[in-house]
Amino acid sequence: MRGGLRAGKARFALAAVAVIVVVALAVYWFFVREGTDEPTVMVPRLAAQIGEGSEAVGVTTAGAIVRGLPLPEEPPLPRLPLEEPPKGGHLRGPALEQVKVLGAVPNALRAYVASSYYGESGVDVELTTGIELRFGNASQAARKWHAAAALLADPSITALDYVDLYAPSRPSYGGSEHELPPVP
Repeated sequence: MRGGLRAGKARFALAAVAVIVVVALAVYWFFVREGTDEPTVMVPRLAAQIGEGSEAVGVTTAGAIVRGLPLPEEPPLPRLPLEEPPKGGHLRGPALEQVKVLGAVPNALRAYVASSYYGESGVDVELTTGIELRFGNASQAARKWHAAAALLADPSITALDYVDLYAPSRPSYGGSEHELPPVP
């Protein structure tokens, strides 16, 4: 009698597990499966490049080196003055400051950014027309770009050599040798 009782309990347990599996599959099939998202690839926004041609690698706005992604042709990414990417795969120091500034460039001005370097005054960005934008450090980079864009769009200014953006609420400028970039 005990063997029959054990067999009955085993069948009951097996039936319960089967019911749970069927319910779980039904829930998945009718409710979860339809709402499952398709996988997507997130492509990081590139701020600059190191190198030229097929050897060039991209650099994200956070300073991470990205290999294997095609670099945009238009507008081309500004080049960092580095011979090769750092071995750790991430920029540090002055190069990271440059990338943070380049990562904040507004889309309307992106085509006019030629290069960046770290000089005596900190991060400097050269526009395709030869105008030098002096950022100092990367703090308030977006505000500094906004100030530069406003100054470059000022119709009373027709030519200049540099724009000092250390204090974005009071940018200063000087010179008259370089024309302003065309209005996009």
